[in-house]
Amino acid sequence: MNNNKENQPQTPRETQNPQNPRETQNPWNPRETRETRDLRNTRNTQAPQSPHPKNIPLSRYSDGTPSVMRKSTVYKELHFFRKSDVLVQLTKAFCHRFLPHYGDRTVDQMIQAARSIKQNIAEGFTDGQTSFETEIKLLGIAKGSNQELLEDYQDYLKQHNLPEWAKTNIPRYDDMRTFCRDHSDEIHYRPYFDRWTDEEMVNVAICLCHMVDKAMTSFLAKRDREFVEEGGIRERMTAARLDMRATQKQIISQQEQEIATLKAQNNSLTAQINSLTAQINSLTAQISSQKAQISSLTAQISSLQHKLSLQDSQQNNE
Repeated sequence: MNNNKENQPQTPRETQNPQNPRETQNPWNPRETRETRDLRNTRNTQAPQSPHPKNIPLSRYSDGTPSVMRKSTVYKELHFFRKSDVLVQLTKAFCHRFLPHYGDRTVDQMIQAARSIKQNIAEGFTDGQTSFETEIKLLGIAKGSNQELLEDYQDYLKQHNLPEWAKTNIPRYDDMRTFCRDHSDEIHYRPYFDRWTDEEMVNVAICLCHMVDKAMTSFLAKRDREFVEEGGIRERMTAARLDMRATQKQIISQQEQEIATLKAQNNSLTAQINSLTAQINSLTAQISSQKAQISSLTAQISSLQHKLSLQDSQQNNE
């Protein structure tokens, strides 16, 4: 047993530095002391400091208070949302005319996929005022539903041996693409719902799906860049708070400057009052002195008048 223990590899232990017994050497790196190792471990465990938030454009209330809410998007005016509404109504009409009402799950799947495009666009833009992440996520779901609906229409063409005009009938496809590009509202398509054949309806739907997909791809790329540059709700909240603090500091600084100006004006007015008070006191003293002189002159005049009256009386007696 003792031989086995002796043959086992021994783990190096920390040894004291003979030059400085307080320093403990690392057996794996004899030149590294305990203080150096502790400093290195401390640096490794320190969390990286988050950079200061970038200049994020913030909307403001009427009184200038910053808002964390993003500017709302009027999604009902977007072409891909209006075309998604056309897809919902066209898909319902197509399923009602050309697919069996019972026993085929494709009907429900196609209608739900068409609805998912429109509803997720609406919900994404509504929730996007507070959450950039939710908006991008829901728009991504809408884009996926659009791709699912596109696959269902393309499968219908394959199952019924019908041509896809984009690949076979270029002149007719160009006319249809021009019509779909120039018209984004359901009112322009509804008159044809009962007149188009299944081939025509499917190719129109495929063209609309491609247009919606292309528009949403460009829009999502734009939103992705905005998210990278501006951040999400947390960054907007931080930016709003920092903006509010900066505004408060600016207001406090302006108020301090105004207070300093008012104090200087107060001191100037106080000095002027003191000067005027001194002048009033001086004038009062002068008035008092002049009154004393007048009293003295009055006494002298009275004395002279008395002497004159005595002289007159003596002359009269003589």
